[in-house]
Amino acid sequence: MNKFITTLRNIWSIEELRKRILQTILIILIFRIGSHVVLPGVDVAKLKDLTESNGLLGLLNTLVGGAFKNASIMALGIMPYISASIAIQLLTLALPYFSKLQKEGESGRRKLNQITRWLTIAVAAAQALTYVRATIPTDAIMISQGLFYISSVLLIVSGTVMCMWLGERMTEKGVGNGISMMIMIGIVSRFPGAIIGEAEARGGSGQILFFVLEIVALFMVVLFAVAITQATRRIPVQYAKQIVGNKVVTGQRQYLPLKLNIAGVMPIIFGQALMFIPGLVLTYLADSTKSDTFQSWAIIMNSPTSWQYCIIYAILIIGFTFFYTAISINPNQIADDMKRGGGFIPGVKPGQPTSDFVGLIGIFNPFGDRSHWGRVQGEVRR
Repeated sequence: MNKFITTLRNIWSIEELRKRILQTILIILIFRIGSHVVLPGVDVAKLKDLTESNGLLGLLNTLVGGAFKNASIMALGIMPYISASIAIQLLTLALPYFSKLQKEGESGRRKLNQITRWLTIAVAAAQALTYVRATIPTDAIMISQGLFYISSVLLIVSGTVMCMWLGERMTEKGVGNGISMMIMIGIVSRFPGAIIGEAEARGGSGQILFFVLEIVALFMVVLFAVAITQATRRIPVQYAKQIVGNKVVTGQRQYLPLKLNIAGVMPIIFGQALMFIPGLVLTYLADSTKSDTFQSWAIIMNSPTSWQYCIIYAILIIGFTFFYTAISINPNQIADDMKRGGGFIPGVKPGQPTSDFVGLIGIFNPFGDRSHWGRVQGEVRR
């Protein structure tokens, strides 16, 4: 404990880190205050039953820190930006123009970021209209419906842009990883209330031991998640002997570290962002058409515990895991850098075979075993 306190004091003594921490805290306060600013003309008391009785909306409400239930101007949080980022990353694989921008370095990334921002506004507008039409009952609207829909869409889009800007400021001026931090803040903000509510429920029914076991299980899950996130697979790289001046430098063996879970939590976020859309659309269609088919599918897509929802969600997560890993690793560049430095992977020829080997290992890294890598290496050698 003393070492932990000493570390905090050392961090606080560095002026640059102190400024970044203070700016991050300020951004968090702004985000949390905005999450409680309610849309004009809404009776919030009539929205509570909606999110509490709907599993999907309750989950989304957790991701945005309660702003969804409060009908806040930041009800959508950072989700439209994530949806836009998914679309842009898919376009970099499908359209030559976007692929060219991705390869242009810093200038290309700035253009892609600008396109992503504009697409975020369009996605936020579409999701905002769906949100106010499908999730806010008419008896909760206290002003003219036309005026309410127009003003609400504009305010929610503005709130999403504000969240996006806060995330970028946190990345540049704060502790970094602004978008991920915004999602984490929304989840963590509801964590104390969830723990207190669970403790009261278990304590009232005499199940204190069960509550303690839940806390231990939660700790083990977090520990396992951190271990998987930090785990790496080391690919051996052998460097040939080199002549430096009049000396012969003996070749050394180093390792190319590839994270076991390169995609991290992003596939889960991407999948959830897409699962958000059909549930709201089907709910709107069910209320508009009174169709039993739409009604049944709306119940399925709004229930995270239904087997249909779980299967679709699992497919999206697995698909985005492969996709995000593929765009995160550039095996051709790794192979070229290795070749220029005089390095090679034992048993694999330099050049394109090395690129294929690194690409296969990177993509299938979370799912393979040693026998699998033996088969992969055999294929690359041939």
